[in-house]
Amino acid sequence: MSKGQEKHQKRVNELLMLGKDLARRAHSKCELCAATGVSLAAYEVPPVPAEPDMDKTLFICAVCSAQIDNPGKMDPHHWHCLNTSVWSTTPVVQVMAVRMLERLVDSEGWAQDLYDQLYLEPEIQAWVENV
Repeated sequence: MSKGQEKHQKRVNELLMLGKDLARRAHSKCELCAATGVSLAAYEVPPVPAEPDMDKTLFICAVCSAQIDNPGKMDPHHWHCLNTSVWSTTPVVQVMAVRMLERLVDSEGWAQDLYDQLYLEPEIQAWVENV
């Protein structure tokens, strides 16, 4: 196994160790869209820290993950869930929800309306902008 693969596998294993705590925090639901009964996985929110950190990691479904990673394939209807998740008390959830909302504001009226209602604490706003 190459050094890069070993490093990646180590990171994956460290993230897996967070799984139970993430599931508990998320109540076994996707932290962005609240999907239940689906496979959920850890998703590190950029900027990614040197060591995996639960406070910088989401527990999300494959649909959300795929659309975060492939903005061109976003389904705006799926993201109506942001009406709830932008108000999360979990900072990492709020940060990713706002980032996704920002992707939609130019094309979706409901997204612009929601974005206009937001107030973010300065540290959350700084994290949102620090991609």
